[in-house]
This record gives sequence, C-alpha cells and structure tokens, in this order.
Amino acid sequence: MLHHLEHLIDRFNSHPATESEPAGEHLTVVIRRAHDDDLPLLHDLAELDSCAPLEGPALVAVVEGAIWAALGLDDDRVVADPFLPTTAAVELLRVRVRQLRADAGRPQRGVLPRWIPGRARA
Repeated sequence: MLHHLEHLIDRFNSHPATESEPAGEHLTVVIRRAHDDDLPLLHDLAELDSCAPLEGPALVAVVEGAIWAALGLDDDRVVADPFLPTTAAVELLRVRVRQLRADAGRPQRGVLPRWIPGRARA
C-alpha cells in the first residue's frame, strides 16, 4: 500500500526523483477535510471544472498550498482543476475516503468496558 501511495505522489512531478536527485524535489500534497473558509475556493474550482459545486462535507487535495481537487463525502463527486495534472490527487482522495470508511466500520478503543460480567479475570 505504501509503495502505491509513493507511486501516486511521484505522478505529481513532471519528472520523478531519480537516485541522483534528492528526494526533496517532490511537491507537497496534503489531504484534509474542507473548511468553511474553503467554500469560495471550492465554488471557483467547480466553476472551472464546469460542474455544480460540492455540497456537504468534502476532502480536498492541497498541493503546494493550492486546492487542486476535492471529493464530496456524501456523493463521491469530484471537482478538479482541468488545467493541472490532478489524476493522482483524485486517486489519493479516493484512497483516503476508503481508509476513512474502513475505519468507521471498526469498533473504537474504549467502547467496551474494562470489566465484562461473566468474563474470567487473569
């Protein structure tokens, strides 16, 4: 899985780092929840992509401080800048959504009490 993520991040670069190049030449990619302050940017991004703005909660892919793509968590709709190489950013957003949904199905720590009646104690 980690190798797959590294491959996706490498696709952001016009030329991926080779053994002779330092690894610091990669673009910084941040996947995070959209904030209220992002609404005007998401509206502009949707307009640029010729589609309706996202509604409800969303994740955004921020590359070098700019939102390149966003994915709606309720409907899985994507808006992305058509003038940038956003395919890898959208793939990273989808990977993160799958991770969040998988975690939502697991019981959280601290849900069960420490002592359960009928259970033998060590």
